[in-house]
Amino acid sequence: MKKLAKYFFITVLITLSLGLFASCKEKIMGYSVVLWNIPEYNLQGGDIVPVYIRSNISHVYVIGNENNTKVEIPLWKLTEPVKKKQIDVIQKKYSEYAHFYASVKADGLPSRAEPVNTSKQVYRLRKGETIKILYKGNGQAPMTGGKPLEGDWFRILTENGTQGWCFSYNLNLYEADINCAPLAGYEIEIEEEADLYYEHIINKVWYPDNFRTMINTGNIDLTKIHPSYNFTLDTENNKVNLNLSNIHESWNFEGYTKTDEKQYTLKNIPIIVIYKRSGYIVVRYTDSSGKPQELNFVSIEEDISEIIANEKTRRVESFNKLVEYGPKFSSKSYGTLTLNEAGSFRWTNYKLLVPSIISATAKNAGTAYVKYALSKSLAANYDGVLTLKFDGMNEEVNFLYRMEDGRLRLEDATEASYDGNLVTAKGSSPIIISFTNN
Repeated sequence: MKKLAKYFFITVLITLSLGLFASCKEKIMGYSVVLWNIPEYNLQGGDIVPVYIRSNISHVYVIGNENNTKVEIPLWKLTEPVKKKQIDVIQKKYSEYAHFYASVKADGLPSRAEPVNTSKQVYRLRKGETIKILYKGNGQAPMTGGKPLEGDWFRILTENGTQGWCFSYNLNLYEADINCAPLAGYEIEIEEEADLYYEHIINKVWYPDNFRTMINTGNIDLTKIHPSYNFTLDTENNKVNLNLSNIHESWNFEGYTKTDEKQYTLKNIPIIVIYKRSGYIVVRYTDSSGKPQELNFVSIEEDISEIIANEKTRRVESFNKLVEYGPKFSSKSYGTLTLNEAGSFRWTNYKLLVPSIISATAKNAGTAYVKYALSKSLAANYDGVLTLKFDGMNEEVNFLYRMEDGRLRLEDATEASYDGNLVTAKGSSPIIISFTNN
């Protein structure tokens, strides 16, 4: 009897549970608009579907289809469920471009957080990638050559579910059928296989190869290095820039012709880019007079501005150390040299150095600084190079210097060997001056 009662209780409990589950399963939590076509269930963008369950574990919605069966759909393919009275407003928002997709024309094209070209990138699109057009937005058009590009900002959806804003200049929009294929009358350019060498060139900043030499040797010449000295091939803004100390050119970018395995002739502008190896290209530039030049460029990971700032700091600190060691230095034979922290100097009674080192037209004052660096061999015996620019004298006067035992030793560097901003060897028979600091 007890077994029969227990069996009856379990049967009733199971029946009630199944009934409760069935009733919950049929309850609609809201309605969503289809964003990305779902051909296996005959659903297109703009369609409205009832949503029963959201699973954050499986990242799916359970919806009802036209056959009144329940199916799972990835979350990103639908809008957030809303009440039935609100769904018409949501559908209207997506209605104009409900059946529109786009093919991406340029590799690395950014999808942004806001419809403005300076907004944060949320995704970089691939050339030939298919994306869904959701709706048009209002935003500032990117500029090229001082003029806005043709096109509009669109809210887009990628196949991995990422949404963002993309400007349409580099998009090929088309109306699609339920399988996301273009309808008759829409032609999609067949994308070539990605050219890995070209992909390496575009959207990078390329600097003159002597930047790398300066960085590796520590021989930073501030007259030759600047962050703006570079070559860029910017597919996002369709712009090519070549900016050096003696060249300042900019062109609108109209594509390229591959004229060799690793050579790219840019259309309608006097530039040929040759890929040499990873991180190294040659830019063949023909100026307005028809004279061709081959310019070597490298990619640099270091921050150029930081390198320049560090070099400026090195120079100031080296000079200030000299000032602190003095600032007044005296010699019975060569007079008195006084250095000022502001970067000026005064030197009296230096007539024994005229005219071999100092010009007869030079005054007793001028500017003083440290700008040259020493080679490793010289750095073992000297603290640096002091540069003096006398008022009334065109040429600068350089001295290797060393601070030792309360004295400052200056060694004439007029005949020293220079490699750019680096002193590599001292002269054969330099004049040496010994000062006391007082």
